[in-house]
Amino acid sequence: MARIAGVNIPNNKRVHVALTYIHGIGPAKAMEIVEKTNLDTTRRVQDLTDAEILRIREAIDADYTVEGDLRRENAQNIKRLMDLGCYRGLRHRRGLPVRGQRTHTNARTRKGPARPIAGKKK
Repeated sequence: MARIAGVNIPNNKRVHVALTYIHGIGPAKAMEIVEKTNLDTTRRVQDLTDAEILRIREAIDADYTVEGDLRRENAQNIKRLMDLGCYRGLRHRRGLPVRGQRTHTNARTRKGPARPIAGKKK
């Protein structure tokens, strides 16, 4: 099993599909990496040599922010908004939708499961 950017990528999948298992690399970036390293798109991870895996690893390290660094950067951006006290930061702090969605109904993903309100019958 190949280990790239701290992630064990699956052996039996094609290289461009397996690269999407890394946080921060989607289908488009995966194809870009495969083309940049001059690999065949039909190759599977188990068929790669150590040198080819090293080329992929170096290409990712040089050009992309992935995994822990990306998660840390996103967390810092959200923390900055919260510290500023701007509208988006307040919405993050309260656990409500940030991008203008309605909250009268729906928004259950952000707000969590519905809680009953005491004394509200009729």
